[in-house]
Amino acid sequence: MPLTELGLPSARPTPAAGDAVAPEASARPDTPELVDRFGRVGRDLRVSLTDRCNLRCEYCMPPEGFDWLPTPQVLSDAEVVRLITVAVEHLGIREIRFTGGEPLLRKGLEQIVAATTALRTDQGLVPETSLTTNGLGLQRRAAGLAAAGLERVNISLDSLDRETYATLTRRDRLPDVLAGVDASEAAGLLPVKINAVLMRGLNDHEAPELLAYALRRGFELRFIEQMPLGPPEMWKRGEMVTATEILDLLQARFTLSAHDPAERGAAPAERWTVEPGEGHPGGTVGVIASVTQPFCGACDRTRLTADGQVRTCLFSRTETDLRALLRGGASDAEIADVWRVAMWGKKAGHGIDDEGFLQPQRPMSAIGG
Repeated sequence: MPLTELGLPSARPTPAAGDAVAPEASARPDTPELVDRFGRVGRDLRVSLTDRCNLRCEYCMPPEGFDWLPTPQVLSDAEVVRLITVAVEHLGIREIRFTGGEPLLRKGLEQIVAATTALRTDQGLVPETSLTTNGLGLQRRAAGLAAAGLERVNISLDSLDRETYATLTRRDRLPDVLAGVDASEAAGLLPVKINAVLMRGLNDHEAPELLAYALRRGFELRFIEQMPLGPPEMWKRGEMVTATEILDLLQARFTLSAHDPAERGAAPAERWTVEPGEGHPGGTVGVIASVTQPFCGACDRTRLTADGQVRTCLFSRTETDLRALLRGGASDAEIADVWRVAMWGKKAGHGIDDEGFLQPQRPMSAIGG
């Protein structure tokens, strides 16, 4: 069936002036994989399971939160699993990361994970599965997620000081997060990775202590530059703590050596070896410099929002609607074709440095990290 007969949804919302016109799908090479015009191949799928969150982090959302998606617009568990199946069996996806909002708010998470790990890639392998979470509720669910086949977790932890954590997240929940970290380690969800966003004047001074904590525990810490994906008034380029500043803060206390860039591949984090020191055995630390040192040229990610929209980039201002195809009776092959066309139109980069850059209408919590 031709895509036009499927009622291929036009990308939404309407592209802003200056957005590139979608390239001709007919120029796409005849391959089942998610390829784009720049030679990149999508292997990593980020699946947002909800736009809801139980924290109100300053860099992510306003104190009152957002208007959440109405329940009928959110994909059902079966719909999520079907789209993941299409991605793995038709499109060559090998890695699945479940995100949100906060994915632990999804009641059927364990069942979705189990269905995902029952799939096999074209090489007969189980797709790699991971979860990005704020850690709330992980204490009681880590064992069940591990039993369902989840391999590892990334846990957001921006401060080890209870008062600072409460200021940043607007919730006094640090003990619960730390309990979730412990439960993840006990359940074998390894390696545990810790994600931290530094905010100038709030928690940037904690960078060395966060790294010391991670090294003592054998975790990998990844600092992430604050991105323009929250309330517009909360992101100002001049106030952002940059990757260079983060490394300066760390090198004042630790001896770091950069990994070979060739080892990085499509990974978003530039990794550094931390030499053993007083009170810690050494290890690694990563810095994700999405703003100041973009890594778009190696990006292998595609994203699915909780309401069934494909996004080819965190900063896209266009989306392709797979939910309508699902609910309209399209076959898996037809859905895969639409997904391929969307990926073919992926831009070369996110364009944050472009004069005409516009922040996406959707915030991070509605896109999925």
